[in-house]
Amino acid sequence: MDLPGWQAIYEELKDKNFEIVAAAQDTAGEAASGKFYDRAKATFTTLNDPRHNVSTLYHMINVPTGVWIDEDGRIVRPPEVAYSKEQKVLGQTIGDDRYIEGLYDWVEKGADSKFVVPVEKLTEQFAVVDPKLQLADTHFKLAVYYHNQGDEEAAAEHWQKAQSLNPESWNYHRQQWSFEPKTAMKHWFEKYKALKGKPYYAPLELPGSEE
Repeated sequence: MDLPGWQAIYEELKDKNFEIVAAAQDTAGEAASGKFYDRAKATFTTLNDPRHNVSTLYHMINVPTGVWIDEDGRIVRPPEVAYSKEQKVLGQTIGDDRYIEGLYDWVEKGADSKFVVPVEKLTEQFAVVDPKLQLADTHFKLAVYYHNQGDEEAAAEHWQKAQSLNPESWNYHRQQWSFEPKTAMKHWFEKYKALKGKPYYAPLELPGSEE
């Protein structure tokens, strides 16, 4: 999450019944994420989720990922890449300015916003997860547990099982790499190159910004 950009957006919208809740998906918790929250001078709600419960509940496989939830606790847009503006990374466009246009539209119009996703489509997306992916998440949680217990051999075994069962999850890889700072970027770039032109993030499904 590009926190400074979101802090600016929050300042504009906080008086319109709008709140940002940032949940850092870092096994190392505050030690990993706290400096980024501090650097952004974040005044919105900032949390640490070292057990990755948010990623599991919302089927998140990469960061930053955002979910829109209304005043009644209902999801109105599913998990999707959540940058505060469109930008270029390694020659690829990530983010979409229409995402923020849609956010402002939703804050203003609520359920009448054209950016709200129909309940039927959301229900389909949040249907029961493939057992293979559930098993991957179980191995991932075991890896986190063993890492926290200091058993890196057992942790590595479960990191690898999680990654092999769900290779689409960048979060699974990223957590293991985060404990190998000297080689983390090397591993990330190798996986990125293996995409061979496929998008790093799934494209956003948004209506056109023109009426």
